[in-house]
Amino acid sequence: MKKNSSLKSSLLSKMVLAPYSVWAVLFILVPLVFVAYYAFTDNSFHFTTENITRFFTATSVNSEGAEVHTYLLIFARSLKLAVISTVICLLLGYPMAYIISKASSRTQSILLTLIMIPMWMNFLIRTYAWMTILQDTGILNGFLARLGIDPVHIIGTESAVVIGMVYDYIPYMIMPIYSIMAKMDNKLIEAARDLGCNNVGVLRRVIFPLSLPGVVSGITMVLIPSISTFYISQKLGNGKFYLIGDAIEGQYVANNLHFAAAIAFVLMVILLACMALMQRYADKKVTVM
Repeated sequence: MKKNSSLKSSLLSKMVLAPYSVWAVLFILVPLVFVAYYAFTDNSFHFTTENITRFFTATSVNSEGAEVHTYLLIFARSLKLAVISTVICLLLGYPMAYIISKASSRTQSILLTLIMIPMWMNFLIRTYAWMTILQDTGILNGFLARLGIDPVHIIGTESAVVIGMVYDYIPYMIMPIYSIMAKMDNKLIEAARDLGCNNVGVLRRVIFPLSLPGVVSGITMVLIPSISTFYISQKLGNGKFYLIGDAIEGQYVANNLHFAAAIAFVLMVILLACMALMQRYADKKVTVM
């Protein structure tokens, strides 16, 4: 009887997971295979590593007359803005997630709804809204003028791009951290206080180590779309900041599908390696603490 029950349970589990497995294969694995296939083939679909090599070796002359690696420079700029945006999202999102997790059930529902409401709007509309706010004759400078403050030029700068990234992706930082903190056992915090930990000690020794998986998940969910974005940089940066997402889009529009796939493939490998390292560090940190 036990054997039959185990077989039924195993079969039921496979049936439940079957739709997700099919979805994952069709919409995750198959597209990645196609990206890799295009990255390592030429226009005649013959195997080549030229596309990958071009990403690392292509050069151009900058405004100072110096020769620079084109796509490596673009990647470095994309990484810089993505890291800045991710750090800001973490600094803002972590305390917000903690406050929400400690609120009453009704307050939690209200706060989570307020965080998610902007996500219900189209991404393009949200970006255009920030263009209206940040432009030289926009809402922000109009408000500053009423206060007698000189207008500030934000649109078309890296700061505008970072603002757009933070606004669009901060819910992806808050939600995974909140989901971990909401399940945290308050008895552990009480025990730490009984053993002499002050608020800083409780945060450093108990809350942060236990919430680290959520932090890693949040960083991943913010960093990946930030580093590959292109629409935010085009609209809020006025096209002045060519990011890696813009490079992929530009090659695709120019019908250079194989090189576009190569850029995407290199970016994917780098991000997967970073994610693996972060996850390994998080697992070690939780174990040690």
